[in-house]
Amino acid sequence: MVSLQTPVCDFGAPAVDFALPGVDGNIWTLDQCRGSKGLLVMFICNHCPYVKAILDRLLRDTRELRDYGIGSVAIMANDPADYPEDSFDNMKAIAARLDFPFPYLLDESQEVARAYGAVCTPDFFGYNADLELQYRGRLDSSRKEAAPADARRELFEAMVQVAETGRGPAEQTPSMGCSIKWKQGEA
Repeated sequence: MVSLQTPVCDFGAPAVDFALPGVDGNIWTLDQCRGSKGLLVMFICNHCPYVKAILDRLLRDTRELRDYGIGSVAIMANDPADYPEDSFDNMKAIAARLDFPFPYLLDESQEVARAYGAVCTPDFFGYNADLELQYRGRLDSSRKEAAPADARRELFEAMVQVAETGRGPAEQTPSMGCSIKWKQGEA
C-alpha cells in the first residue's frame, strides 16, 4: 500500500464534467451534484484505512455542508480486480449501510480520476459556486487512525469559507491516503 499526499491547491482550476453511474442506479453529472454555493468532489474507496478512519466525520461534515449550499459527490476510481472490497456491489452495500448523504459513483474507466488529477484516497476537491477550485486539502489531522474528537475540522471550515466568500483558505494541508489503484499498465 503506497501512501501519497495530494498536490497544493491550483486555485481557480475548473471542475471537470462527468456522467458516472451511481450506486442508486442513476447516472450523475457535475451539475446534478453541485450546490448553490459550491461542490465537494471526493475520491474515496471502501478498502483504504485512511478513508475508513474518517468516514464517520466525512458523513457528518457533508451533511452539515448541505446547509451552507455545498453539494458533495464521492467517486470510486480504483480497479476492483485486485481490491474486491471496492467492487460496485460493495460500494452499494456501504452506501446503504451508512446512509451516504451524497451520490457514490463508479469511475470504471478511471478517466474522471485522471482528469481531476486524483492521486489518493481520500482526495478532496472543493469548488466555489462558479466551480473554481478553492480547496485541495485534508479532512482533518486523521491518518490511518481517526484524529482526536476535538481535531480542527479543516475541510468543513474551508468549505464554509468557500460558501460564504467564494474563496478557500490560503494555507491548506495536503490530504494523505492510499494511492489510486490504477488498472494494470495504466499507472
